[in-house]
Amino acid sequence: MIVVVDYGMGNLGTVAAKIKKMDTSVVITSNPEEISKADKLILPGVGSFKAGMENLRNRNLISILDKKVVGEKTPILGICLGMQLFTKKSEEGFVDGLGWIDAETIRFRFNDSQNGLKIPHMGWNTIKIKNSHPLFTNLGDQSRFYFVHSYHVLCEHPENIIAETEYGYLFPSAIVKENILGVQFHPERSHKYGIKLLKNFVER
Repeated sequence: MIVVVDYGMGNLGTVAAKIKKMDTSVVITSNPEEISKADKLILPGVGSFKAGMENLRNRNLISILDKKVVGEKTPILGICLGMQLFTKKSEEGFVDGLGWIDAETIRFRFNDSQNGLKIPHMGWNTIKIKNSHPLFTNLGDQSRFYFVHSYHVLCEHPENIIAETEYGYLFPSAIVKENILGVQFHPERSHKYGIKLLKNFVER
C-alpha cells in the first residue's frame, strides 16, 4: 500500500489518481496508524517551508514519519516542497526541516547577467542525470518535467544528487539518500515522463 501523506499542502488527489491508474493500492491520509502500515510513502507539497513544517508538527506526523523513514527504512518520495522538507533547514522562514538529508533549502540567487530570469522558476525544463538510479529507469537527459518553485535544495554531498536542472545555474532537481527520494519538479503534472517516474517509484 502506498500512502500519500496529507498535511494540508499539495496536489494530493492528483498524485493519488496517477498512482491508482497503475492498479496499485493508494490512500491519502494524515492518520498515523494508517501511515504506519504503508509499504511506501509520498510527501507532496505546494507552499512555504515554514507552513509545511508547522502542519506536520500540528498533525503529529513528524514522529511517525521519522519512525517509518529513518527507523524502518520505508521508501519515500518527496515532491517539490515535500523534497525540500527533507533538508536540515530553509531560508524560507528560517526554520528547521526534517533533517533526513545533509542539505539546506535556499532561494534562487541570480547575478546581474541573469536578471532576466524570473522567480519562481515555472514551466517545463529538462534534467541532467548525474548519478544513475532506478527512479530514472528509461528516462534520459531529454526528459521534460514541470517546475514551479522559488527555492531549491543545496546538498552537502554530491552523491546525494541524482539529477540536476539548469535555471540560471545548475541546481539539484532529484536527490537520494538510501530509501529517501526527492524531486523538485511535479511528476503528477509532467505527462508521460512524470507517469514513468512515478511508475518507477511504485515498482522499484
